[in-house]
Amino acid sequence: MVMGAIAPSGNALANVVAKQVDPSSLGPIIELGPGTGSMTDALIKRGIDPKRLILIEFNKTFCGLLKDRFKGATVLHGDAYQMGHALKNLSINPAAAVVSGLPLYSRPQEERIRLVREAFRYMAPGAPFIQFTYAATSPIPLDTHDIAAEGLPLVWLNLPPARVWIYRKKSNRLI
Repeated sequence: MVMGAIAPSGNALANVVAKQVDPSSLGPIIELGPGTGSMTDALIKRGIDPKRLILIEFNKTFCGLLKDRFKGATVLHGDAYQMGHALKNLSINPAAAVVSGLPLYSRPQEERIRLVREAFRYMAPGAPFIQFTYAATSPIPLDTHDIAAEGLPLVWLNLPPARVWIYRKKSNRLI
């Protein structure tokens, strides 16, 4: 119930996720559940400075690996589902993106929605919450009134095949 996969995500999936983050955007990139760092590595290859990365990982062994592997990144040992608690000692600018490798379907729907809404509190307006899943459907209900969702095509080159979902906070403005 803690780990989302038995093996790290493949390069094809990591590259699809990383392409959703604009390297020229301002602010940190928060990664939830980076595991051994396959998404982190793809973000750096995309042009994200490791100093902009805030990695929240539950597994202490993985935290040590991430600190050794990604010098300059901020690695926090904590529960990403309690993001506010993990980030409480940091003074951060609004995040340019949140990248999540969390196994959302292992949690109740209300908790998944709460996680995305909490992430929005730390994000710049319009910034993406990027989630990959091995399920065919969105982990966040598509009819959630304050969350816009976009599903990308299935990444067949990943084993197992995966889908990337991008969530953004809906604007409260009237058009």
